[in-house]
Amino acid sequence: MVTMAQRIEALRNEAGLSRPALAAALGFPKNAIEKYETGRATPTKEQQEKMAAYFGVSLFYLRGESGDRTRQEDWMSGGLTAAEEEPVYRPAPAKRPKAEPASGGGATMLDALFSSKQAKDQFKTMVLEALRSPEGQELIAQAVWKELAKRR
Repeated sequence: MVTMAQRIEALRNEAGLSRPALAAALGFPKNAIEKYETGRATPTKEQQEKMAAYFGVSLFYLRGESGDRTRQEDWMSGGLTAAEEEPVYRPAPAKRPKAEPASGGGATMLDALFSSKQAKDQFKTMVLEALRSPEGQELIAQAVWKELAKRR
């Protein structure tokens, strides 16, 4: 797994910046980037957020927790319409009938996709990663507040 120190160094090199130049661009102390890249210090959460924003990557990518550079707000905020803003979660019925493919008989594409434990685990990791992000936490908070407002 890639460490945050390695990721910071790689992003800095991709941008063609020296350590002091990156520190100056971010408003960090002159030797801060050197300490982060050598692992002698860890940036604060705010500094991590500032670096991720500067390089246009997700916090998970910066921390080395994901290989996906995509920032969650890039794909999560897609201009919702008023109808889409309503919560869409509905409890599933106790027993759901299995969906049959249009061709008749056999498994669906999703059944095939999630037939391996590795695929299920990877999907679970991606969902949890999105939910643990600041953006995901904000979406969860908004949904909770909206639900609580309905019950008043």
